[in-house]
Amino acid sequence: MDEKEEIKKVAICTRVSTEDQAKEGYSLESQLDRLRAYCTARAWEIAGEYIDAGYSGRNTRRPMYNKMMEEISRWDGILVIKMDRIHRNRINFITMMQNLRKKDKQFISMNESLDTSTAMGRFVMGIIQDIAQLESEQIGERVSFGLLQKVKESKEFMGHRTPFGYSWDAKKQRFIPKPEELDLVKSVFQMYLDGFTMRQIGSKTGKANTTVKYFLHNCFYAGLERWCNHFRKIPNLEPVISVDTFNQVQQLLRDRCLSHRKYEPMLVKDDVDSFKIDSQKVKLIPVINRAKHNYNF
Repeated sequence: MDEKEEIKKVAICTRVSTEDQAKEGYSLESQLDRLRAYCTARAWEIAGEYIDAGYSGRNTRRPMYNKMMEEISRWDGILVIKMDRIHRNRINFITMMQNLRKKDKQFISMNESLDTSTAMGRFVMGIIQDIAQLESEQIGERVSFGLLQKVKESKEFMGHRTPFGYSWDAKKQRFIPKPEELDLVKSVFQMYLDGFTMRQIGSKTGKANTTVKYFLHNCFYAGLERWCNHFRKIPNLEPVISVDTFNQVQQLLRDRCLSHRKYEPMLVKDDVDSFKIDSQKVKLIPVINRAKHNYNF
């Protein structure tokens, strides 16, 4: 496709994540103003503006991005101010480009001035995307390291949602147990050890499968808080189950479901107050999800 002759309508795609909002020149309004002016200069009609505020570019779980791809028949190409505004993951970017080529659509990055209708343009775009992904992963590593150091050095409560079976007393800064609910949690662990499936446990307890799964994954019931891959004892809290019981359940989860084998932590004592993952028993893939990193899953 000859870009100058064929592109008549474009989809403007903008995105800003929490960390980007503090950077000069990355506000949504700034992006939109520059992209609209670029369209005017090129005599392109704007078929739609797809704006994702507060979303990471590392995945495609973005409502307006998905809507834009669903409305692909409405436009001839996607216009972004910079490549990392649409994707920070090379695989996702390649997948998008393949879909665009199948539909004979173009991708235009205003700052990089790249033309995807040529082999060299696509090659250079791939190199730039690799650099963007590297930058994104390095940011994730720094955030993860900072959080982990804070957890190791701080003795204060780090904050997370209150698990089922407890209420949080803000004045006393401690969790207050609800005995009946905790008896249910304890029975869930025991039933799983006795050979019941999650579905069977859900039927017996009246809880959804996802709730049963949440109980079995949650090291909080073993008296431990989890931040990233660091575990520590919760002050003034009587565990519902032992660490040994928690480990037995994790082993069963891995044995019964292949998808669990990479993620379920087997805990060993690191010192009197904390635990660590036994890397010899389980291979962990470190993934930091900013929306969930402070939840005890």
